[in-house]
Amino acid sequence: MENLVLAFTIIGFLGVGAQWLAWRFNFPAIVLMAIAGVLAGPVFNIFAAPGAAPGTPPMEAMFGEFYRPVIAVAVAVILFEGGLQLNFSELRGLTRGVQRLVFPGVPIAWFLGAAAAYLIAGLSWPIALLFGGIMVVTGPTVIIPLLRQSKLNARPATLLKWEGIVNDPIGALLAVLVYEFLVIGEHGATSGEIVSSLILAASLSAGLGFAIGRFVATSFRRGFVPEYLKPPLLLVLVLTCFELANLLQEEAGLLSVTAMGVTLANSKIASINELRLFKENIAVLLVSGVFVILTANLTAQSIGALDWSVFWFLAAMLFVVRPLTVLVSTIGAGLPWKERLLVGWVAPRGIVAVAVSSFFGASLLEAGYVDGGKLIPLAFGMVFATVVLHGFTIGPLAKALGLASRQRPGVLIVGASPFSVALAAKLKEMGTPAMVADTSWRRLKPARLANVETYYGEILSEVTEHHVDLNRFGYLLALGGNEAHNALVATDLAPELGRAAIFQVNARGKDEDDRKALSYTLQGRTFLHSGAALDELLRRHYGGWGFQRTRLSEEYPPEQYKADLGADHEIILVMRKGALVFASREAPVSFEIGDTVLAYIPKPEETNAERSRSASRDAGERDHEPA
Repeated sequence: MENLVLAFTIIGFLGVGAQWLAWRFNFPAIVLMAIAGVLAGPVFNIFAAPGAAPGTPPMEAMFGEFYRPVIAVAVAVILFEGGLQLNFSELRGLTRGVQRLVFPGVPIAWFLGAAAAYLIAGLSWPIALLFGGIMVVTGPTVIIPLLRQSKLNARPATLLKWEGIVNDPIGALLAVLVYEFLVIGEHGATSGEIVSSLILAASLSAGLGFAIGRFVATSFRRGFVPEYLKPPLLLVLVLTCFELANLLQEEAGLLSVTAMGVTLANSKIASINELRLFKENIAVLLVSGVFVILTANLTAQSIGALDWSVFWFLAAMLFVVRPLTVLVSTIGAGLPWKERLLVGWVAPRGIVAVAVSSFFGASLLEAGYVDGGKLIPLAFGMVFATVVLHGFTIGPLAKALGLASRQRPGVLIVGASPFSVALAAKLKEMGTPAMVADTSWRRLKPARLANVETYYGEILSEVTEHHVDLNRFGYLLALGGNEAHNALVATDLAPELGRAAIFQVNARGKDEDDRKALSYTLQGRTFLHSGAALDELLRRHYGGWGFQRTRLSEEYPPEQYKADLGADHEIILVMRKGALVFASREAPVSFEIGDTVLAYIPKPEETNAERSRSASRDAGERDHEPA
């Protein structure tokens, strides 16, 4: 293919399409991206470059000298975005566990991985040591999506996330160390000179990342940079940091951008969430594209180089090296055996492992090391095996060990009122976990009396992150009496839960076309098809309205149910195959046989005159305060 624009279009379509399919059918995204790349590359040869020499990897032939820089820039941004997720406040009670996974965990994994590569995969000792260093990494590009998919408890999720992001640059530097011995050592440099040079370069690179991170934090806090320039400036500084560190030492830029990301994550910047979201969007796009490029770059010859020794090597890495590394390194770290067992099984490799293997494999071949050509197929084999096995087993294993919720995704209700408490109690009765959060202890009293789970505090506080596991919840209802607070909750938690799962009640019944109302971009979906205001819902509650759960079947079809409901009702949600579909103004619900419908209906015997009297009830009786 000679048309680069068309090639980028196809790569983007395959990568993002694989991400969407993974989200839609709850599959590990990297598996589908890898399959897409293999089909486009070695199977159908879509990216074949006319006139390329036989056996030349198609993507390298097409991109030419830009192939490696494109991969390097993508990996730099991905690692920075991963570092931006590492807040030291998450490490409460886990500091020793994370430290042990880095040291002595990394040296143990390095030695055992190198031994497996030498004894089983048939690599020479120098190449085995280099590949063992690369296999230390468990990248954020696969760990973080797996954590989202499996809904792990906070402790094991934090351990896996920190290990994956911290060990990525360390593994790359170990590979650099061996590479320096192999290539530069041949030119007369002593071992001491090589090691001291690498340590100095790594220290300077980490210091450079820290310095640039502090500079960015100070500039943003003092208002030296306008809001619209913050994301692009940050992207430019990430690339600057990466390249300056690489000038000090090859691949040291990976360590530098990670240090920069961690520094920013732990700096108090008001716009840090917006920056995280921007970088996450870029990282998703880069991961999608880069993984398709790397897998499409495989050739029939490289795949044909895989034999049974590779299978036994993968088995040794999965069932011996990783579990033994975690069990030995975490002795005395204060971690429960269940957490050690789960962490000892989960270690998927991703973009960084493949990208670094691709770089060093080509460099070693040029330097005359024949078995350097085995690094790329071995790395891809490791990625496929770990992502498929860990992607499909992390959820069931975590649930079996009690480290993930067995319940269906729950409902988080922000704002306590008689209506919201009654709704939470009904959801609990239907088998759906529900929690009511509010800043008023008094408003939460009815929920406590109804044995409904509560959270007393500001849901947007940083402290809340350590007391409320948002992974338990699949839906958010902002039902407070303060419209601005409801909108802030919807906006702040949208990246975590997704806008389609967030619903917000009208606090005062404003018309949606009111120009003085809050912008729709700051809000979630409108709760209920009618968009009834909170005042109206409370009036109905005091008027005797109640919740009615109905199962639709062949004997009682949707048509009959609609006829029986009449005109005076409010559909709250439909439970369909275990999932909840809330009614909203933007997306009215439909009924199907097998659904369970939750409706809000008046008392059957209530007359219009009684409704009028209930509407005039004293407002002080309602216990309706702003959140």
